[in-house]
Amino acid sequence: MIAKFNNIFYLAVFLIHFAAYGVYAFKSVVSTKSFIKQYGMDVTSAGIVRFFGGFFIGSILMALYILFVRVNGVQATWAFFNLVFVQNLVLFFIGIYNHFINKLGHTKKTSIEQVIAPGILASLSAILCYGLADKIYI
Repeated sequence: MIAKFNNIFYLAVFLIHFAAYGVYAFKSVVSTKSFIKQYGMDVTSAGIVRFFGGFFIGSILMALYILFVRVNGVQATWAFFNLVFVQNLVLFFIGIYNHFINKLGHTKKTSIEQVIAPGILASLSAILCYGLADKIYI
């Protein structure tokens, strides 16, 4: 498994990245009520929160497929890794816009997490795209 990721560092980055996705998937889909309460949202937001959690689940399923099922591992999976990176990067910029510029819906529970988490995830996915370039872009 380590060989599929070039070395243990990129495997660890992969696991950390998608574990974070797992946390957000669980919080938004399974633990929806406490998730929306944590951020001061109304219960009527549950449907859309779960909708967005579905994107995390889809990416996790693909990551598990690459990790455990796919014979070639990460080889020729550039589309998946690039999509994950672009989504994380866009969420980072949206977080900046929402937190610092627009501020629509800000409450005392509004957190900088909307900027920090996608920034970290974008960085991790960029590391994966760069470090696995010899395999994913085949």
